[in-house]
Amino acid sequence: MTNHGETTEPFENGDIAAGVSFGGQLTPETPIALRTPAELADALPYLLGYRPEDSMVLVSLLDRGNFGGRARLGIPADVEDWQAAARQIARGLVIGARRRGSPPERIVAYVCQEPRPGETGRDVMLRLAPLAQLLRTECGSLDVPVIEALCVSDTRFWSYVCPVESCCPPEGTPMGMPGTSAMAAAATYAGIQVRGSLRELRARMQPWETSTALEQEVALDAAGMSLVPRILDDASRAEVAEETLDLAERVIRRFAEAAPVSGVHPADVRDDALLGHDEAATLILGLQDRTTRDRAAAWMEGDEGALALRLWRALARRCVGPYREHAAAPLTLAGWVAWSTGDDIEAREALAMALGADPHYLFAQLLHRACNEGLDPESIRRCLRQDRRGRTPEEGPSSTAPNIPEQKSGSRLPPGTALPTQNTTEADPATSPTRRKRRPRSTGPGDTAPGKSAPGNTGPCPQRPQARTRRPTRSRPAPSGAGKTCRHGEDG
Repeated sequence: MTNHGETTEPFENGDIAAGVSFGGQLTPETPIALRTPAELADALPYLLGYRPEDSMVLVSLLDRGNFGGRARLGIPADVEDWQAAARQIARGLVIGARRRGSPPERIVAYVCQEPRPGETGRDVMLRLAPLAQLLRTECGSLDVPVIEALCVSDTRFWSYVCPVESCCPPEGTPMGMPGTSAMAAAATYAGIQVRGSLRELRARMQPWETSTALEQEVALDAAGMSLVPRILDDASRAEVAEETLDLAERVIRRFAEAAPVSGVHPADVRDDALLGHDEAATLILGLQDRTTRDRAAAWMEGDEGALALRLWRALARRCVGPYREHAAAPLTLAGWVAWSTGDDIEAREALAMALGADPHYLFAQLLHRACNEGLDPESIRRCLRQDRRGRTPEEGPSSTAPNIPEQKSGSRLPPGTALPTQNTTEADPATSPTRRKRRPRSTGPGDTAPGKSAPGNTGPCPQRPQARTRRPTRSRPAPSGAGKTCRHGEDG
């Protein structure tokens, strides 16, 4: 089943109480009442913190009517995958909530998708009606009824449950002006910010698709020729780690000294201009060493964390062309810093993108699961603080030989050997299953099978995973008109 490039456990669970009233004065003790389909449709962006696109969403209601966990999953492109996706999201929300001791009593379901060329919002509503019914059936099979099912499309909404035409006409009901409802006022008072869409959030971490990407790819090729043999050599690996971290610190200081700009996109353009191609290539390849990555993860709090997050986003944008798999390291660091600083939305998206770049990236797997489970990141922060204090400047990485993917022949590259290319054909995960076979990976003492964690290995410490470098995989040119997809700004 394909699902817009999303990975395992993409459930955005958390508890949000509708404990804010509107009526002269806002108080956190009195709940705001959401009774009509219009109020529920308006509330969705505030419940998630962003505008969902091309998504199915389940929102649970607890015993006193307060909002409980939320779960979002992309709508599969293939209709045959809808039932499996509906079962996945329903079980993820209900079973997860029961395990945490907050079982839902009722559920509100949403399907959100913009019209395709030639479609209207009503066409979308009719086309997604079977998916909404599957969501209701799957939740009902878990003994949790869906009390409302809404379709949101083209600035209108429809109820699949309400039979009253005066309340929910066939042509749909226009959505209210953003920011004018009682829920909007309550959310503003509570400090809840609604971002743009997930597409806009992901665009900040998507690889470049411009002509400049070719220059970055050349820099990555050159850096790989010089750095990879040094990382594979025990005698020089610690030196590469120190050089990587020193360069990262210099770039972070440069970011700190830069003049502020207004707007998300201008801020990213400014950061891109402050980071040279050669510098980005050196940092991207240096962070493939897991120990170096773990040490970089200690920049995780306050102003230092905010500056590091800017750097990790910028590096993710530079993992262009055949180096996209290398983005797993900076994306995981971005997800970790976002989670550590309280931004669960960006954390989940960055970690999901990291697993999209490399589904077997253990640090991303562990963080993604912990973030989705609503765990407190302080335990990881304490571990990183202790490790940071206990390391002397003379100490290099503590692990032994680097752990790299196996090559075509199954043997490792000797130090000083250039990395060969491998021809593969990439498929768009939003439209077709991934057919590329994973290269076998050797396992170091800090590794476990995907989805499993060894005792004490809950992230970067106390048992350090072995260093791993990557080599790019280049795509074989596709036949004319086949396999051409543009991912810039896409949800996948």
